[in-house]
Amino acid sequence: MACSMDGSTTLPAPPLLGELLVQGPVALFLDFDGTLVEIAARPGEIFVPDALAGALQTLSSRLDGRLALVSGRALDDLAGHLGELAVCRAGSHGASRYLADGTRLGEEPRGLADSSIAELKSYAEDNGLFYEEKAHGGALHFRDQPAKKDATLAFAADFAGSRDLCVTSGKGVIELVRPGATKAAAVEAFMEIAPFAGATPVFIGDDVTDEDGFAGAIKFGGFGIAVGERPSERARYALGSVAAVHHWLEI
Repeated sequence: MACSMDGSTTLPAPPLLGELLVQGPVALFLDFDGTLVEIAARPGEIFVPDALAGALQTLSSRLDGRLALVSGRALDDLAGHLGELAVCRAGSHGASRYLADGTRLGEEPRGLADSSIAELKSYAEDNGLFYEEKAHGGALHFRDQPAKKDATLAFAADFAGSRDLCVTSGKGVIELVRPGATKAAAVEAFMEIAPFAGATPVFIGDDVTDEDGFAGAIKFGGFGIAVGERPSERARYALGSVAAVHHWLEI
C-alpha cells in the first residue's frame, strides 16, 4: 500500500496532462463526487460550479472524445447537476453506460424490487439514516450518523446475501448493487471501443469504489490517481483535493 504509517498518502503528483498527451492518446475516466465537486452531507446538497459542464465538454473535445464520467450516481441524477452533456458517461457505479451521442453501451441495469426498497427505507427511517433510491439499487447514507457505520454495513451484508446483491461502501454511504456494477467494468466496456481503444486510460477518484476503476485502467496499461489524503492499494499518483484535480485537468 502506498501510504505512510499514519494512513496519509505518499504517492507522487502525476505528470502534467499536457506531458501525457505528448506521449500518445490518453483516455480520462473521472469520478464525480469528491473528485470534480466537493462531497456534501447529502447527495442533493453538492455545489456544482456553473462553468464545470462547459469545461468538461471542452476537455472531451481536447481528448477527441476519450473522456468518460464514471459515477456512483444514477445518470439522470448526474444530468440534474450537469445538464445533458455530450460526453461518455457511466452511472450507477458503472452499470449504466452511454456514449457521447446518447447511445446506450450494454444493457440497462435492473432496479430493486418494491419490497426491497420498502425494507431499506424502513431501516433508514428507524435508524436516522438517509435512504437514496437509485436505478441500479439503493444507498444508505450514514454521514450524519458515523457511529452507525458498522451496524449498517452488517445489515446491508445480510440484506444483500439473500437477494443476489453486492455491497459497496464509500465515504458515509453503503450501497446495494447488482453483481457486475463496478467502475472497472465501465472502464473495460469503454476501452474496448473507439475512440478509447488503444489509448492510455487514467482513472481519477477519491473513494474506495474508485479502486475498481484504477484496476480497470491498469488492465489496459494505464493507471489511477487518488484524490485526497487517503491510502490507496492501486493508485500510482495522487492529487490532494478537488481544486487540485481541476488544476491538473486544466479546467
